[in-house]
Amino acid sequence: MPLRDHFHPPLSHHSSWDLVHGQWPAMMVLQLNSRLPRGYAAGPLVHLGSEIEIDVGSFQTSFENALADDNGPTWRLPQPSVAVETELLKVDNYEVQVYDVNRNRRLVAAVEIVSPSNKDRPETRQVFVAKCEALLRRGVSVAMVDLVTDMEFNLYADLLNLVGQHDATFQPKLPAIYAAACRWIERGRKHVLETWSHALHVGQPLPTLPIWIADNYHVPLDLETTYEDTCRALRITESEE
Repeated sequence: MPLRDHFHPPLSHHSSWDLVHGQWPAMMVLQLNSRLPRGYAAGPLVHLGSEIEIDVGSFQTSFENALADDNGPTWRLPQPSVAVETELLKVDNYEVQVYDVNRNRRLVAAVEIVSPSNKDRPETRQVFVAKCEALLRRGVSVAMVDLVTDMEFNLYADLLNLVGQHDATFQPKLPAIYAAACRWIERGRKHVLETWSHALHVGQPLPTLPIWIADNYHVPLDLETTYEDTCRALRITESEE
């Protein structure tokens, strides 16, 4: 079945995009775990927003008592250099992680499903790209899947631009939706960035991406099958009948 546009009518009137983003990681995990060799395991990681609530009330009394007992020299706190009203970034993460369970659950691969909050502002795009770049530098392979049709930004291209590279297959116009698998490996005394990229199109099937769990070993992630399983599980396909 073809890729659907989950961000515009008529489908957006029948089903919300976040249902697909929430369910898809689970379907990817089921497929990957059926293909990963012994000693490796995949798991979903879905986190909505970025606020972290900390109950500081229980610490307040003991902290004040500690200050009262401190008879050391007095130091006056100067005015802050910067004091501006701002907001915490609210970024949704839809992710699949693959671990080497025999090496203290070392993270070896991550599949990042791009959400609207990853693309809607320059600062959230920067956070997403920086996260992917940091994973690659740690030796973690990264796959990016972006179905957000109502925003033109291409975070895969931004990732390549961050390291001073570009993908000639995405010229002359960067696609708004895409899928790419990336890894940064050491060959001899050089580090090589390798990517497998695909422009996506509504009405066309999704590709299969290599998920690298070692320098010489990968498992295929069939995006089309996992996507269709997601749409069937959410009864999205029923609206097409």
